[in-house]
Amino acid sequence: MLARLSIRDIVLIDKLDLDFTSGLAVLTGETGAGKSILLDAFALALGARGDATLVRQGAEQGQVTAMFELPEGHPVWSLLKSNGIDEDDTLILRRMQSADGRTRAFVNDQPVSVQTLRSLGAELVEIHGQHDDRALVDAASHRRLLDAFGGLEDQAAEVTKLWEARRTAFEALEAHRAEAERARREADYLRHSVEELTLLGAQEGEEAALAERRASMMQAEKIAEDLNEAFDAVAGSASPVPMLGSAIRRLERRSAQAPGLVEPAVKSLDVALSAIDEARSHLEAALQKANYDPQELERIEERLFALRAAGRKFSVPVDGLPALAQNYAADLALIDAGAERLVELEKAAHETERRFRTAAERLSFARNKAAGILDKAVNAELAPLKLERAQFTTQVVTDSSTPGPNGIDRVEFWVQTNPGTRPGPLMRVASGGELSRFLLALKVVLADRGSAPTLIFDEIDTGVGGAVADAIGMRLASLAGRVQAIAVTHAPQVAARADRHYLIAKDALDRGKRVATRVGELSAEKRREEIARMLAGAEITEEARAAAGRLMQAAVA
Repeated sequence: MLARLSIRDIVLIDKLDLDFTSGLAVLTGETGAGKSILLDAFALALGARGDATLVRQGAEQGQVTAMFELPEGHPVWSLLKSNGIDEDDTLILRRMQSADGRTRAFVNDQPVSVQTLRSLGAELVEIHGQHDDRALVDAASHRRLLDAFGGLEDQAAEVTKLWEARRTAFEALEAHRAEAERARREADYLRHSVEELTLLGAQEGEEAALAERRASMMQAEKIAEDLNEAFDAVAGSASPVPMLGSAIRRLERRSAQAPGLVEPAVKSLDVALSAIDEARSHLEAALQKANYDPQELERIEERLFALRAAGRKFSVPVDGLPALAQNYAADLALIDAGAERLVELEKAAHETERRFRTAAERLSFARNKAAGILDKAVNAELAPLKLERAQFTTQVVTDSSTPGPNGIDRVEFWVQTNPGTRPGPLMRVASGGELSRFLLALKVVLADRGSAPTLIFDEIDTGVGGAVADAIGMRLASLAGRVQAIAVTHAPQVAARADRHYLIAKDALDRGKRVATRVGELSAEKRREEIARMLAGAEITEEARAAAGRLMQAAVA
């Protein structure tokens, strides 16, 4: 329930702190005292649209803080957890409105989005009035309220779960059908491609390894050519060794005739032959190490050409060929095994469809049964509210051809305001005054099922008086026994039944230069005076005071 409301610098309110308890609280005051300002400020804390005009003139920003006390297990706690908001013993919603139009929202002093604040506010408080168009205009809320009244939330949740399972099963079935059809159209191409790619047998990383080996062998080829030329020069047909050997032998035969002249030359030629022989040995060793195989180089180049040609043909990098072959093979397998898999998916989809239909039909039956009980309960509340000629009905339209996550029903509250008139949707048929009374009757019946813990009624007694106003007061008091109820009222009969009574008034400040809205809780004596004012008007008479006393006594009788 709402435990405390604090407002700073909102329109005519400079500072206001109100404490609330369970039961029925009423706010009264003369027209223009600031009741709507108070509700607008509270709505701001619940996530309503911000507006710079809400900031009190001369202030830079306004602020509204609402503190709630909630029982364990309330849906708000799970909502806090899902949004990563720290839990505490109390829940504090705070909204700051700047004069430049910007707003900031906080929950337990953690900054949150306005949408999050609005979601929390919807679970905590409902604000209703004559022209309310939030809780009743959406047919989805009617279905939710009927399910809550009939205790059908678990059944409805199961239907939603089965709908999601059904949707998933049919999506899988359609996806498989589409894939199988696509593969079937490409079957010939796929088979040819798989054969070609399998024959090619490309391996990931193969292109890089072959290119590296090819570059290495091409370098070896160039070196081998030079080595062969050098080897041919020292050991081939053009080798100088035979000629040098012949020259040495001729010179040696002449050495006896002129030893001093021949021997140095012979010695040098021997050294040259030895050097050439050593070079020949080194060249032979180098040629063996180069190990260049022209046939292997040719095989590598042919392999590289085949791999790169396949990559261009299939428009993938060479390293992507193995994965492409697997994908094509999988598509072929899908064609081959598609029929069997299709039967399995069809069976699973039809089974989820059957389970959903069974649960939805069971829920629809239960909703129709609960609708009859709800209608009887609401209609029983209408006569004391001077709607004895009106008729409330819960329309449950079942259409199995348009299933959805909430089943096969469309639920809408209808009314017939007078015999002989055409019944229709509540929001379209009922007038402002009638709508507020229908709403009150609904809330009395639904108070402990499908209702927020705090209900605020904004002048729902407008345009009625006497017995009707008293009936409204009785029902608000009854409602307050199950949820916290706060009513802005002009009816003394309603005010007399309050557990707590707050007076809204304007005070003149700065010698009348400005005014401020004040709200204070009234004592028993001051309550009697305020109710007397509501009865008598500007001049409060003793008769009015006596009548006020009788109303207050009747309320507690």
